[in-house]
Amino acid sequence: MHLPQPRPHRDDVRIAVVGLLGGLALWGIGLGMNAGRLLHGSWLLIPLVLMSALELLRRIRPRFAVVAGTLVLVADQFTQGSLATVLMFTDLMYAAALYGTPTMARRLPVSTGLVTVAATLGFLAWWREPEAVLVGVATGLVAFGPAATGVLVRNHRDRAAEERLRAEQTALLAEMDRAQAVVAERARMARELHDMVANHLSAIAIHSTAALSIDEPATTRTALETIRENSVDGLAEMRRLIGILRDSSGDTEPAAAPTLDGLGALVEQARTNGLDVALTLTGSTGGLPAPVELAAYRIVQESLTNALKHASTGQVTAVVERRGDERVEVCVSSPYGDRDGPRAPGSGAGLVGMRERTALLGGAFEAGPEGSPDGGEVWRVRAVLPLENPAHGGESA
Repeated sequence: MHLPQPRPHRDDVRIAVVGLLGGLALWGIGLGMNAGRLLHGSWLLIPLVLMSALELLRRIRPRFAVVAGTLVLVADQFTQGSLATVLMFTDLMYAAALYGTPTMARRLPVSTGLVTVAATLGFLAWWREPEAVLVGVATGLVAFGPAATGVLVRNHRDRAAEERLRAEQTALLAEMDRAQAVVAERARMARELHDMVANHLSAIAIHSTAALSIDEPATTRTALETIRENSVDGLAEMRRLIGILRDSSGDTEPAAAPTLDGLGALVEQARTNGLDVALTLTGSTGGLPAPVELAAYRIVQESLTNALKHASTGQVTAVVERRGDERVEVCVSSPYGDRDGPRAPGSGAGLVGMRERTALLGGAFEAGPEGSPDGGEVWRVRAVLPLENPAHGGESA
């Protein structure tokens, strides 16, 4: 398949046209650079036209343009010479360093520098006159100067491109971090909202079902009182969380996170809702890291909520034990089996939230049915929360 050849850049066309017209104007007024050369008169137009034609290739074929331009410049020295031809050659040398391959850009200043030194020493040895240094200076201005300038501009452009790429990568990483932070914050908010409200709503659902199914005034009144208490508490928790989310001034003091000292009140609330709960708290709760206390509290809270919704008749046991400075172990067991009476629907989000809280602290979590010493089955939730690095991934309420 025939591939289309690259076309000259429009700026290169402008340079070629301006150089050609400038050279024609200089020739028209009779201005030449070399006097008494072998070829005079209109002979200088041939190198001028060839050099302007090579300007069209300065960007698409820089190596060929600078090699051919060197030959044309040498040929121009046998004519009266044109300043426009010399200036266009310097532009070809500059373009070769700027648009050529990296290897060519590295070698061109070195080779032109060596040519400049060789020309200076050679003419000094031949003429043995100080004016011979001017030949070396002219060679350096025509060859080495443009090549070195092109390399400097190229390096500057390369560094600018690298900085732009680095800035884009930094912005991309920052956006990824922001997205991950948003996802993590949404997950944290979901866990907090579920743990704070699910207990109250589950109690409301169960007691409202009981009130509808049992036609006894006393039972109905008790159920309605429990429903009202849980709805008020749930609304208060909702208002507190929504207030924190809506406040953007930073003036609102953060709400105190639940601690293990609040487990007694949590158990009493569960008993009010109809659960038979026994709580055992072993070891000192003082000095525990806040993320560990919050996670342990929420795991017990969610386990009691699940027991309220799904457990069969029997006692629920909650054990929280501190093992020195190493870990805190949480174990909640509830009767497992067919349940008589109303049930509240569950989505499984509670187990996911407990597992996530434990994982964020680098702990271990398991939940599932197990055999009990009396021959029945219990649903047991176990969580081991290490104390060594609790700040890693910790949460606050």
